[in-house]
Amino acid sequence: MSIHPIEFEVFKNLFLSIAEEMGVTLCRTGFSPNIKERLDYSCAVYDAAGETIAQGDHMPVHLGAMPLSVRAAIESGPMDRGDIVMLNDPFHGGTHLPDITLVSPVFLGRERRPAFYVANRAHHSDVGGMSPGSMPVAREIYQEGLILPPVRLARRGRIVPDIMRLLLANVRTPDEREGDLTAQIAANRVAEARLQGMVQAYGRPQTMAYAAALQDYTERVVRAAIRRIPDGHYEFEDALDDDGFRETPVRIRAAIDVTGDRARVDFRGSDPEVEGSVNANLAITLSACLYVFRCLVGDDVLYNAGVSRPLTVVAPEGTIVNARRPSAVAGATSRRRSGLPTWCSARSHGPCRTACPRPARAR
Repeated sequence: MSIHPIEFEVFKNLFLSIAEEMGVTLCRTGFSPNIKERLDYSCAVYDAAGETIAQGDHMPVHLGAMPLSVRAAIESGPMDRGDIVMLNDPFHGGTHLPDITLVSPVFLGRERRPAFYVANRAHHSDVGGMSPGSMPVAREIYQEGLILPPVRLARRGRIVPDIMRLLLANVRTPDEREGDLTAQIAANRVAEARLQGMVQAYGRPQTMAYAAALQDYTERVVRAAIRRIPDGHYEFEDALDDDGFRETPVRIRAAIDVTGDRARVDFRGSDPEVEGSVNANLAITLSACLYVFRCLVGDDVLYNAGVSRPLTVVAPEGTIVNARRPSAVAGATSRRRSGLPTWCSARSHGPCRTACPRPARAR
């Protein structure tokens, strides 16, 4: 079907409003300051393949990581109506253990397969482990808290009591954890109702066509932003002071090859994973890379699966940017905090080789 520009804007804002309403629901019904005051959560709508259609303007570090958790939930087994899959495993798309993700399928009419998925991720103030807050200077992930692979928190609309009891028995603040989890459930239920209402109002074919068109448009805009960068090879290297146990710098090296409307981010040459909890898992690294390229776009586009299509990320397994189980990841490195200007990755600045205090090398 043909895409009308006015209808395109209508659907763009409809999908975005659903993700934003999820966030409002989570914020207003959550129990902990992490959610109500720090706003440490993210909400998004996904298509039947688990590809992002729209994500609210929430936590950047969740942007590229949460789709991996959605896919892990889908791959864990078929979901029925009313099911909710819960997980926080950093090696299944999670960020660190306090970030618990809930994934719900959305069915239309009598269809037997989900037409959409909705998910939200929220930082819980405690998920067990060796110290309160579950953000210790640890040597392995088992010290950091309770690891949740994809498990059913709810089946056919009812919470699975054994799963809830198991989780609450391993945290220091069970009442607050239960309150935040039920707030996350409410956020997914709101999104499910809104998506079903949208399809009822506009029809399935039109809704699905515009969902795909939104992803394609974001891809075109990101490709245009990359095309404005001169083709070439750009490198930058920096180091963490230490890993919390050894007074040895931990080096991260990034090389970006730009060719036309595509970019390849290569972290080969970065140091091996370390003993401390500053390791980044693959989901964190992907998320950081995608966010940088999204920041290059000045246009008003949705953050969705289109951002990742022009990009290739190479993160060798076993390095500081793609740590393996059971590496500690509570304080995962995801962004550089230094004296660099805040406009470093903005569109007006251009490729980071001319004005940065510590410019990248270009050749």
